[in-house]
Amino acid sequence: MIQPVKEKIILGIDPGTTIMGYGVIRINGTTPTMVAMGIIDLRKIKDHYLKLKHIHERIYGLIDSFLPDEVAIEAPFFGKNVQSMLKLGRAQGVAMAVALSRDIPITEYAPLKIKMAITGSGAASKEQVADMLQRILRFDKSEMPVFLDATDGLAAAYCHYLQMGRPQIAKGFKSWKDFIAKNPTRVSK
Repeated sequence: MIQPVKEKIILGIDPGTTIMGYGVIRINGTTPTMVAMGIIDLRKIKDHYLKLKHIHERIYGLIDSFLPDEVAIEAPFFGKNVQSMLKLGRAQGVAMAVALSRDIPITEYAPLKIKMAITGSGAASKEQVADMLQRILRFDKSEMPVFLDATDGLAAAYCHYLQMGRPQIAKGFKSWKDFIAKNPTRVSK
């Protein structure tokens, strides 16, 4: 069961080195609403380091505009092209560093987990994810973006919202000594 909150704003990010998507949702009580979604278009920037600079500036701008309480970011999937993975990881790292510099907690979600949370299928297409989000968050079809990277960012935010009601799994103990230290009443002498 999702725990009600007075208000929480979640920024979701779909990292990319050509198109980076983002989505913002606001939760009042247990009701999520879409605040914004869009893209950071990096296609005209040829130099990879300048792309990273642009990502840095735009993520700062998004944080200043929407004041998120938390950031949900899609984890890069493992592809065969090592250079592409390296560049994608850098883009994700820059976005994460901006959030961390503002003390905003970050949670990473695998693409499969996000698709499962939204559609119930890890094999869902971008179009299926976008259509389901449009129905769930009840925004007008006219607000559907051209680049579905934006709805992927929104999906990361919504997936994070769905995790709000899940209890945290207690971490194990490092040793018997650690168990005893953390549970003195459960040990008899």
